[in-house]
Amino acid sequence: MSRLPSRGFTLVEVLVALMIVALGLAALMTAVSSTARTSGHLRDKTLAQWIALNRLTEVRLTVNKLGQNADTGQLEYANRTWHYDTRYFDTSIGGMKRVVVRVWLGAAGTKSNPVAESYAFMGSSVAPPGSSNVDWTAGTSAASAAPCPPAVPGIPGTPPGTGPGGVPCTPAAAPNGTPNPPGTPITPVPGTGQTTPQ
Repeated sequence: MSRLPSRGFTLVEVLVALMIVALGLAALMTAVSSTARTSGHLRDKTLAQWIALNRLTEVRLTVNKLGQNADTGQLEYANRTWHYDTRYFDTSIGGMKRVVVRVWLGAAGTKSNPVAESYAFMGSSVAPPGSSNVDWTAGTSAASAAPCPPAVPGIPGTPPGTGPGGVPCTPAAAPNGTPNPPGTPITPVPGTGQTTPQ
């Protein structure tokens, strides 16, 4: 009987294979830990931004301490301790201040770079909420207002200067620039976007 040659891995081949697996696992662990760190940092940054925006809202609603230059505080948020610093700066517009809120993770004694920073403007030069409901169509010129739709023959039209549903519009002018008399049918000029009286 002849003896079959033994088949298997030598010790050197096994060690090389283990070295390659160890390097691959080390690279994988580095990538996983980096992803976990990034995820934690983004979570902290998001929470800190929410705290800063909440603080800006508090300042806008209470409108106090505007005379002071700085205002600090500490709070518990998402089962962690945070502290903030609110500062008020003058601007080139009188009666308006720039408000800066910086947020750190940890107790008030902890100082490092802020995790988040938010800005807002407030003061008497800024209109109060809901007061800027202005009718922007009032006082428009004929050149900037929307033209009235063309009249359809046989169908009674709306009063001059009023479009469908009573929406104000500008009657088209005659080619010489004078307004058309009320009731003059108007037709669009193809390809120009302009209208002319019939």
